[in-house]
Amino acid sequence: MPGPTYTQHALNLPSYPRGSYLITSDITSQLSEPLKGVKAGLLHLFLQHTSCGLSLNENWDSDVRKDMSDSLDRIVVEDKAGKGIYRHDAEGSDDMPAHIKSSLIGASVSIPITDGKLALGTWQGIWFLEFREGKHRRKILATIQGERA
Repeated sequence: MPGPTYTQHALNLPSYPRGSYLITSDITSQLSEPLKGVKAGLLHLFLQHTSCGLSLNENWDSDVRKDMSDSLDRIVVEDKAGKGIYRHDAEGSDDMPAHIKSSLIGASVSIPITDGKLALGTWQGIWFLEFREGKHRRKILATIQGERA
């Protein structure tokens, strides 16, 4: 019996303004071929940036994404008044808060694969959270490991 296989794929996300976005279909469409034939495995998504995040969360009610963004903005305030609450502000008042939010949320998620499909729960989806004001090009490195059928 052959051992597990490993493949990596570079994914590009569309540029999003600040906010929380459901990207499950973006991920599955870009990985449809590589996921085929994986009987049991794991998809690891790694966001190659320090001012945005990835999460698994509610996939049905878009208000949850809005509430999450609003809540993170209340937890990690931006220094729009220039009071000097952060030392790192070279790229703007949203820069350091974006790094803090990225650390709180994280830059990666792992999802089981069963019979070529992501084994997400009923209400789970893959979220991309953009913490910067301007639109940025974001990349995800996807690693698929698993037993092939």
